[in-house]
Amino acid sequence: MQMPRFRNLLAALALAAIAGCSSADETPYVDRPVEQIYNEAYDAALKGEFKKAAPLFDEVERQHPYSVWATQAQLMAAYALYQANKYTEAVNSLDRFIQLNPSNPNVDYAYYLKGLCYYEQIVDVGRDQKLTKDALESFEEVTKRFPGSKYTRDAKLKIDLTRNHLAGKEMAIGRWYLQSGQPLAAINRFQRVIEQYDTTDQVPEALLRLTEAYVALGLKEEARRTAAVLGFNYPGSEWYEDAYALATAGQARAEIEGDDGWFGWGLGPF
Repeated sequence: MQMPRFRNLLAALALAAIAGCSSADETPYVDRPVEQIYNEAYDAALKGEFKKAAPLFDEVERQHPYSVWATQAQLMAAYALYQANKYTEAVNSLDRFIQLNPSNPNVDYAYYLKGLCYYEQIVDVGRDQKLTKDALESFEEVTKRFPGSKYTRDAKLKIDLTRNHLAGKEMAIGRWYLQSGQPLAAINRFQRVIEQYDTTDQVPEALLRLTEAYVALGLKEEARRTAAVLGFNYPGSEWYEDAYALATAGQARAEIEGDDGWFGWGLGPF
C-alpha cells in the first residue's frame, strides 16, 4: 500500500530537480543602461573575445530595441559572429539587418560582410561550389548597388578570384570527362569556361583541352581553329605549343600557315 506513495515522492523530487536545473542554466534578465551593455560588448570585441561580444550586442537590441544604439548593435553582432567563424549565424544576422535597414549608411558593409562570410568558406575545386557562387553573388551586389563604396574595390578583386575558382571547377570536371573517354561531355565544360569565364586564368588551358577533345573526336578543322584562337590570344603560352602540336599532328608550321594567319584564317580575339 505504501509503494504508490513512494513512487509519487520520487516523481515529485525528479520534477523539482528538473525545475532547479532549468532555472540555474538560464541567464537571468538584468535591465542595464544601453551604453553599459554596448561598451562591454565593444570592449570584448576589441580584445578579440568575439564569442562573448556577439550575444552582448544582441542584448543591446533585446533590452533597448528603439534606441539609437540598437541598429549599430545589429551590425556589430554580425561582425562578431563572422570573426568567431560562425558564418551561418552571421549571414542570418546580416540578412535581417539588410531587411530592416535598407537605407542605413552602413548597408554596403553588410552586403560586403555577407560576401566575406561565404568567401571564407570556399573549398577546393574538387568539392561543391555553392558557397563560391553565393560569395560571387554577394560581391556583385556590392558593385552593382554601391559603385562608389569603399568596399567595391575589394569586392571586384574577390569577384575575379571567385570566378577563377568556378572556372577551375569546370576545368576539373572537363579533365575528368576527357580522361574517362567522354570528349563530348568534356567539350561542354571547356566551352563554358571560354564563354562564361573568359577573363580568368583558366581560358588558355581550356582552349588546349578543347583542341585535345576535338582531336579525340577526329574533328581536325575544329581542333585547328581552336588552337589558332589560342595562338592569337596567348602566343607565348605554354598551352599554345601543346595545342599546336596536337592540331598539326607534327606538321611543320610553314606547310599549313597561310598569308592571312595561322591555317589561312584571319583570327581576332575570341
